[in-house]
Amino acid sequence: MMRLAEAGLPLPRTEGSRQRPALTFAAPLPLGMPVEADLADLYLADRCRAWDVRDRLAAASPGGIEVLELHDVWLGSPALSAIAAAADYRIELGGYAPEGLKVAAAELIAAPSVIRRRQKGNGTVDYDLRPLLESIDLVADRGAPLLRVRTRINPERGAGRPEEVLAALADVLGRPVQATSTVRERILTTDDIEASSQRSPD
Repeated sequence: MMRLAEAGLPLPRTEGSRQRPALTFAAPLPLGMPVEADLADLYLADRCRAWDVRDRLAAASPGGIEVLELHDVWLGSPALSAIAAAADYRIELGGYAPEGLKVAAAELIAAPSVIRRRQKGNGTVDYDLRPLLESIDLVADRGAPLLRVRTRINPERGAGRPEEVLAALADVLGRPVQATSTVRERILTTDDIEASSQRSPD
């Protein structure tokens, strides 16, 4: 976790129940999962030069965290958490991919619904994974095979989880689909999705 208090930045005061936190990530990250190009909002009490903020954050960041880009955003712009639309995951499968995995992935994408069960409080609830699943691609042309999975983030339904995608694939195949590592590569905003759709051929 970034040690903001050690960065010497003008952080907002924390008094009051309505005070928003200084640092807010675009989407929650499962505990222990590596992330590559994450997005976060940083709120400061005073205007600062971007290069100074970056230098201070870099000095206060623990090993393994690198500050890549900073953008000055109008205070009235929507929070990243409000416009986060999708997440890309890279899932390594080790030395093999189960036979029929590509067909199973296509079957999930073509399905009108994919009913899953998840823990909620002291019980479980059924939910439809399909509206939270954008794409599944099997990459096996070099090195260990891996899956590239894009899940959707919905303010009402929540976010698609990569482990649930693997479990759904395993149900279709009738045998386990084991991941050796899962990395969230990036978060896409609604603007990213719109720009991507405009670049796509008709």
